Amino acid sequence: MAKKETNTELEITICDIKSNDSINIESLIRIIRGQQVMLDSDLAMLYGVETKRLNEQVKRNLNRFPEDFMFQLTQDEAVRSRSQIATLNTQRGQNIKYLPYAFTRNGIAMLSSVLKSDTAVAVNIRIMRAFTMIPQLVNHNTQIIERIFNIEQHQQETDKTIKVILDRIEDFNPKLLSEQVFPTGCVWDAWTYISDLVRSAQQRIALIDNYVDDRVLSMFTKRADGVSATIHTRYNEQFLTDLKKHNTQYPEIEFIQLTHRNHDRFLIIDDKVFLLGASLKDMGMGLCAVTEMAIEPETILELLK
Repeated sequence: MAKKETNTELEITICDIKSNDSINIESLIRIIRGQQVMLDSDLAMLYGVETKRLNEQVKRNLNRFPEDFMFQLTQDEAVRSRSQIATLNTQRGQNIKYLPYAFTRNGIAMLSSVLKSDTAVAVNIRIMRAFTMIPQLVNHNTQIIERIFNIEQHQQETDKTIKVILDRIEDFNPKLLSEQVFPTGCVWDAWTYISDLVRSAQQRIALIDNYVDDRVLSMFTKRADGVSATIHTRYNEQFLTDLKKHNTQYPEIEFIQLTHRNHDRFLIIDDKVFLLGASLKDMGMGLCAVTEMAIEPETILELLK
């Protein structure tokens, strides 16, 4: 049975205090509002009493504990304090029903006069020594940890905001439209649109166009690794020379000669077929359109034979 000291305003269990001799008090000191403090629950543990009883005694002598001696944590501060030393029985993001009280060094010194026991004095001596032994570097590190915690708290919301912004940008990007019209002179917009189509290919690209030059070859270098490329066009000596030089440096583009003249131009991206209103090299120079067709690519390719 634990022996208890008498004639004190707050009952303290001696055996509990002795069992707490091995506790590292320095680890219980936190930085809150730029000050070194200890929480009521940690102090109560060291004194061997319930937190509720400790606070009741303090409230009976409230005139001895001004704000620079003791203050109650806000909800946010209580969550942050848990990030420094995980002693609160809560989970991140969960409301804390009981907001702890924090005692500064002066407030802890005042506790010994309120508790009025040899045991309380002995505990306070240990605590005062712990405050003295903590290097200033620890204070700086704790403040850094607190800042990092704040960054983590806001990171998720920031990521969501960035995603919303990117989604809105994508909503206004013409490459998402299955039908796109380019007025005369919109050469860059047309080039960018077709480039995005080429980049989107995952398996194959096939162009059916009577008139092709080295600009088309340059366009096809934008495709991803492993994506095959085929150009169906009319025989042209200059183009074949350019194609040969291209294929010596970049992934090969296959040339298939058209057996007859074709009026329309088609761009096949994987399993999609796009009808081009102008030759790919001339897109945007005059009023033209690009339209995604509801037809299988193999149907178009079969018609070329």
